[in-house]
Amino acid sequence: MHEQYWEQLDKLDRMETARRAGCRYLAERDSFAIFLLNREYLVDLALGTVRDLAGSVDAPSAGYLEQLCILSYLVNARDLPPANTLVSVERLDPGGFFFRGSHTLATEKLAEVFGSDPHLLHKVGQVLNAVSQTFGDASIKLSVLPRISLIVIVWRTDDEFSARASILFDRSASIQLPLDVLFAAAKWTIDTVISAVKTII
Repeated sequence: MHEQYWEQLDKLDRMETARRAGCRYLAERDSFAIFLLNREYLVDLALGTVRDLAGSVDAPSAGYLEQLCILSYLVNARDLPPANTLVSVERLDPGGFFFRGSHTLATEKLAEVFGSDPHLLHKVGQVLNAVSQTFGDASIKLSVLPRISLIVIVWRTDDEFSARASILFDRSASIQLPLDVLFAAAKWTIDTVISAVKTII
């Protein structure tokens, strides 16, 4: 799975990769330890596996999207500060051409789940180690990968307007990941946020 990324990653300097990506290199295990949302994963270069660092040695590998996001990030990440400018995916360079049609983020799922009770989003945020924000009726900032965060915003449904939701990125996000992988990371994050509701209800 994702052989091209494994091949690229194996050719890179380990310590330099860890510095760029803002993660740890475990020399004794020839592995990287990296957070994806609130879970730390072990990227084992010798075995070619990605699994939950807290799990047992025979724990199942991370899913397809988790592996894609982590491996692509380790290969592509750059040691740059955030731009501190929030934008929608359509305004990422050159996201205006990419995030259309089949690449439109399913924010309506977020609106459906959280629109009647926006503060439920804050409860989910606590589970995922998010930071509450002040946008909309409820919003949280999620650290998806060490140098990539996104903000989920929800507006409550009322007599005049349907519930709405939005995703904002720091403008630097498209420097850290290719747009197709950034889309996959956002899609996976949306699904994880929605799934986390089950843990608090």
